[in-house]
Amino acid sequence: MDITNVNMQDFLAELTQKNPNYDIEKIKSAYIYAEKIHQGQFRKSGEAYISHPVSVALIVASLELDGDSICAALLHDTIEDQPDKTSLEEIKQKFGQGVADLVDGLTKLVSIPFEDKEEEHIENLRKMFLAMSKDLRVIFIKLCDRLHNMRTLASHTESKQRLIALETMHVYAPLAHRLGMQKIKQELEKLALLYLDPVGYDEVKSCIEEKYGENRDFLERAQNSIREKLTEQKIHFGIEGRVKSIYSMYKKMFTKNKNFNEIYDFYAVRVLVDDELTCYTVLGIIHELFSSVPGRFKDYISMPKANMYKSIHTTVMGHDGIPFEVQIRTWEMHKTAEFGIAAHWQYKSSANADESLAKKLEWIHTLLENEKDAAEDSDDYLRPLKIDLFEDEIFVFTPKGDVIALPSGSNPIDFAYAIHTAVGNKMVGAKINGVIATIDTELQTGQIVDILTSNSSKGPNRDWIKLVKTSEARNKIKQWFKREKREENIENAKKEIDKLFHRFGIPYTEEQRDEIVLAVAKRTASYTEVDDFYNAIGYGGLSLSKVENKLKTEFEKLLRPEDTTKKDVKIVTPDKKKSSLTNAQSVIVESVDNCHVKFAKCCNPLPGDHIIGFITRGFGISIHKYDCKNVLQGLKNEDNKDRWVSASWSQNARDSVESNFDALLNILVRDEIGMLAEITAALAEMHVGILSIASHSVSGSNESMLITIKIRTKNTDHYNSILSRIKKIRNVIDVTR
Repeated sequence: MDITNVNMQDFLAELTQKNPNYDIEKIKSAYIYAEKIHQGQFRKSGEAYISHPVSVALIVASLELDGDSICAALLHDTIEDQPDKTSLEEIKQKFGQGVADLVDGLTKLVSIPFEDKEEEHIENLRKMFLAMSKDLRVIFIKLCDRLHNMRTLASHTESKQRLIALETMHVYAPLAHRLGMQKIKQELEKLALLYLDPVGYDEVKSCIEEKYGENRDFLERAQNSIREKLTEQKIHFGIEGRVKSIYSMYKKMFTKNKNFNEIYDFYAVRVLVDDELTCYTVLGIIHELFSSVPGRFKDYISMPKANMYKSIHTTVMGHDGIPFEVQIRTWEMHKTAEFGIAAHWQYKSSANADESLAKKLEWIHTLLENEKDAAEDSDDYLRPLKIDLFEDEIFVFTPKGDVIALPSGSNPIDFAYAIHTAVGNKMVGAKINGVIATIDTELQTGQIVDILTSNSSKGPNRDWIKLVKTSEARNKIKQWFKREKREENIENAKKEIDKLFHRFGIPYTEEQRDEIVLAVAKRTASYTEVDDFYNAIGYGGLSLSKVENKLKTEFEKLLRPEDTTKKDVKIVTPDKKKSSLTNAQSVIVESVDNCHVKFAKCCNPLPGDHIIGFITRGFGISIHKYDCKNVLQGLKNEDNKDRWVSASWSQNARDSVESNFDALLNILVRDEIGMLAEITAALAEMHVGILSIASHSVSGSNESMLITIKIRTKNTDHYNSILSRIKKIRNVIDVTR
């Protein structure tokens, strides 16, 4: 819609077309009010200012947000630009509390300054945006506002263009990505790049146009092949092709130093179907039509990304010898991929609105987790984050305006040590928003904290170790006591150990105590001096509870020699509170203390298999199936015979329904069309995660094919049930592990 000459009727007609359920009268009132407030105000381009909020409202409507969001988009600049003409209270009276809250949130976001500072500061600004917004619709509208500003950036000065583009690239585009709003994210990146590096932009654009021009018909031919086969199989589908975006190409070429011809996913075909099961059927058909490129398969349906993204990605070689990516997803998955959480946003006026909203926000608690398998198009150049969106982190300001991110529940002591160790060590008090506060006051997002220090301070108090929330502050306090209070630490540690030994009810001398402690010190942490060990216990660098059993063993060895016949066996005990077991928690290894455990790739042992451990050189213990060919061969080697140790599965590993282990399915099939599709569909039906797929013809046979699929399974019983199901598929000759 051209809004250079704004026409309210056309605007309302377009909204009605997008969603006939909008409260058009309320939106019309907001339009008229915004037009009145902005009367006489013009943009840099010379257009009437009302053209901007109308454009933002139309972008908001394209996200299918509610009527209050449309009204807030129309009114979002009124209070900031014309405070003498309107107020938040007036907006509340005219349009309701919901619209007023959104406008208030948008106005507050404007007050957060952006400067071209280090990446950590920029990241804190992004997190501040999220934390300050109690309603994510504020962020959605703000992103739409920024998108229109970027579309009309040409009318600004060059310096202003660069500042706004830089802010967009570092703050707004990553925010859109974190919320799964890929369509907005990609346009923001493209427009920002145009102003930040116009030469690089033009260079990449020319390369894309040249390469696409050389193979203009390639995408259409690939789509036609897929279209014909899916139609033949009577699958309801949609299909589209695309070439890689300018910014994605730019990032790979200039920041990852890749040659243009090294980028495999320049071309892509997207197939949309009705349900998940059909996704796997289509995957099988694609792999039968084209040769797959090894190592270029991702199943984000069985293992979705943290921002709700679900799709199957596979790269195949076209009949022209040109590689291209195929993305397979349902229509609903596609909507989520394009618009993220905004595609699922829905507010209700009913009594269960809060419950509905809570369900939609459940996934956000993992939104900012570092994505181990993030797609190459993501902002993976940013440092990993591990924060909870609303509960686990707060953002407070220094008096100079710098943002400090801290865990929720932090106090001024944590804040002081986050600024600098010396500030924490000299701290004598704190002010919060200009008012003196106790040092254990829990801080809140948005507060300004001023730490009071004194050169005459005697240093931190031992009680601070229990008060602080951050490990950083706790460790710095401990380090101060380690350096400054050595004698006091030693005496305190001796008292604690004496308390422990007195519980055993056997008299001992001070020399015997020191002898016992020195033996444990040398065996535990390579301490050569007993006082160093005492010091570590005293300042908190080493927990007494961690060495309590060893001290008891040495005590009995020295004072109860008749009780020392017991063999010291280390059992790696599973943490029953965890739903997913680590490798070390899954197995019991005899006579080994605190060692890293890994599962051998040659045999992929599962809970239920008879297992044995091999002590590797520097890489912990490798767990094998007892009948693994490497075990049978290794046990014959006399030089390494002592490195094999007894191992067994823990009870939790045998009983757990949550843990997942990698396993291989080697499936020998008759080379018939549709075999791979049937197998992947069967695995999807059983909710089995697929990690990789490979297939090749069997040597000396034109009628059979070997398909190897790496899957996630729980134990041997689960694996055998999968194997049994696959064996029942028509034209499957045999399945082996």
